[in-house]
Amino acid sequence: MVGTAGNVSERAGELVAVTPTGAVLAELDPEDVAVVELDGGQVGGNLRPTSELDLHLGLYRRYDACGVVHVHPPMSTALACVIDELPVVHYQMLALGGSVRVAAYETFGSLELAEATLTALEGRVAALMANHGAIVYGASLSDAVANTELLEWACTLYWRAASLGTPRTLDEDEQAAVVEAVVARAYGTTQVRDEQ
Repeated sequence: MVGTAGNVSERAGELVAVTPTGAVLAELDPEDVAVVELDGGQVGGNLRPTSELDLHLGLYRRYDACGVVHVHPPMSTALACVIDELPVVHYQMLALGGSVRVAAYETFGSLELAEATLTALEGRVAALMANHGAIVYGASLSDAVANTELLEWACTLYWRAASLGTPRTLDEDEQAAVVEAVVARAYGTTQVRDEQ
């Protein structure tokens, strides 16, 4: 994150810890992190929550999220200024839910931005936000961070491929074959050695 551009949150039961507005994350103390209820009422922390609070809370209410990362990384943000959707150019993007939609531009911190972004996230764990940045969630905050890194990698891959020509994309049948291979091979799971 550059300066104060970005915010993160994590849900624990009916409470959400969220970074405050206008904060440099590396300089925060634990007591600076706002703690809010799912309706937005602040119950802890010394500072006001991020201006994107409605977006974070909307994600927790609508989707099965436990961690949310909203950032303005260079490649994700650049692509969000020029494309309508990031196509599946690599099978690892299926971990994000497939192609990544770009939510329509709305003013930061607005209910309209939250709604447009939540709509773009339907069936996905990542979305780009037109002329703004990216939003990603996960089953934990560490999963959300990993998904954010994957999104930025995919955006960089697409940009590099597009600079060479028209990127090939994986069609629905190819994507389904990847899912079948992941299941059949237990791809991405940790193997445990049998002790005899």
